[in-house]
Amino acid sequence: MIEFQEGHHTYYIYILTNKSKTVLYTGVTNNLKLRLSQHQESLNPNSFSSKYKTFYLLYFEKFTWIQLAIAREKEIKGWSREKKINLIKTINPDLNYLNDLFEIPPASDTRALPELAKQ
Repeated sequence: MIEFQEGHHTYYIYILTNKSKTVLYTGVTNNLKLRLSQHQESLNPNSFSSKYKTFYLLYFEKFTWIQLAIAREKEIKGWSREKKINLIKTINPDLNYLNDLFEIPPASDTRALPELAKQ
């Protein structure tokens, strides 16, 4: 007998910043590691992320339903910068770069994550 089993998917909303932390970018993806790499490669030089060099991960949330992830992304995109910073600080109070959690050093700047430079 064949039983229906619901698939498990993972989706992420994420917030990136530039080196000087003056710009915030909010996005959604099903593969955060790959998406961070794509941002760093600047595949579309005319995109917001490429233009403002938002390669540094500050915040992310995981979802199993894409509809919830998209709704959350839209919600956060409508927020003020101050509200976004307060959200980021709930899991990342020092606004550290979190790229190393996904094994992607931010751009070519090893100064941002000195522990990775030693590897």
